[in-house]
Amino acid sequence: MAITVPPPLPSATGERESARWAQWYERELGWATAGTAPVRLLTGLRFDVLQVPAAAGHAALRRLERTGPVALSGARMNLLVAAGSAEELPGLLDWLEWGGVALALTAIGAGGRITAPVPPGRMAGRPGAAAWLRPPGPRHEEGSGLPALAALGSRGGGAPDLVRLVDAVATECHRVRLTRARTGPSTDGSTAQPLAFS
Repeated sequence: MAITVPPPLPSATGERESARWAQWYERELGWATAGTAPVRLLTGLRFDVLQVPAAAGHAALRRLERTGPVALSGARMNLLVAAGSAEELPGLLDWLEWGGVALALTAIGAGGRITAPVPPGRMAGRPGAAAWLRPPGPRHEEGSGLPALAALGSRGGGAPDLVRLVDAVATECHRVRLTRARTGPSTDGSTAQPLAFS
């Protein structure tokens, strides 16, 4: 029995669908977009993005109950944080004593953009397309749902704590890097045992 695969949508249909996605992001969440093939979300206006390897991101999410919206885009994970956080990242990493360590952790702030995941509840058109792991809440919840630096003496309201998020993802980025370095093939063909962490 032959399996039939539906033909790909004509590009005009795909562009109309992308335009609807862009409108959804703009109307429902108030997020600025650019383009339609693919739709891009502009960073630095309503949110910034911490971008980490997917393996490190998944490990960090297992440790953290509260985060902002999180999307998977290929081999990278995008964690949405409060606008302005990208500027704070280098100083925050120094303060957390991660400043001298090579991490695959980057921040995208003002003037940046990321590929928009398929809106929640809709099917991605192709394998590997950007998708929400923890989708954004309604527009009125936006400010309270993004990790931010709490003011000194403040509990930060209902927002997840940016310091805890950055520390968790930095730790997991470092673990992934060390594990990959230690588990590579040795000269005798055996695999080294990964480092233990407490």
